[in-house]
Amino acid sequence: MKEVLIFHGTGGSPEGNWFPWLKKELEQKDCRVFVPQFPDPREDHYLEDWLKVLEQYKQYINEQSVLIGHSLGGLFLLRVLERLEHPVDAAFFVSAPVGVRPILYYDSDEKFSGFEFDWEKIRIGAKHFKVYHSDNDPYVSLGNGKELAKQLRVDLTFIPNAGHLNAESGYTKFDLLLADISKHLKQ
Repeated sequence: MKEVLIFHGTGGSPEGNWFPWLKKELEQKDCRVFVPQFPDPREDHYLEDWLKVLEQYKQYINEQSVLIGHSLGGLFLLRVLERLEHPVDAAFFVSAPVGVRPILYYDSDEKFSGFEFDWEKIRIGAKHFKVYHSDNDPYVSLGNGKELAKQLRVDLTFIPNAGHLNAESGYTKFDLLLADISKHLKQ
């Protein structure tokens, strides 16, 4: 059984966006899925606060785990990968900020964890990577997806006119992400 962890973004929750739908779909594929609730970084919560929450799930992060980060959850996922003692199986990034302006919450994201990354550690933190981004994201510009894909040495999965790939842009389901994870589970 694979463990899957989904990390939400700023002000998010386990019940937001496509998270409940993806959780249900993956559980039907014999995955154990966790969507932790993290504190809102706009209320003076930082990386250390999110890492404390993640401590409760550390037993589910192993070499077979799949980690998914949306928005600030993708930035958090990068920080998790930098800290792992062993690689996870796969990391999926959706609309993740990596410091390329414009980013609507640039100042709070930078205060949350900064934008200096140890890309070498991150690249060995997972065996497989996938990056998704749109061209009309009102929160995190496309340049972030391009830079993240470049640093991870993977192709960007570009989804035109999909906004922030969240419920606000009509994404209460994310069929492409499910299909890519499903393909990966069969490997």
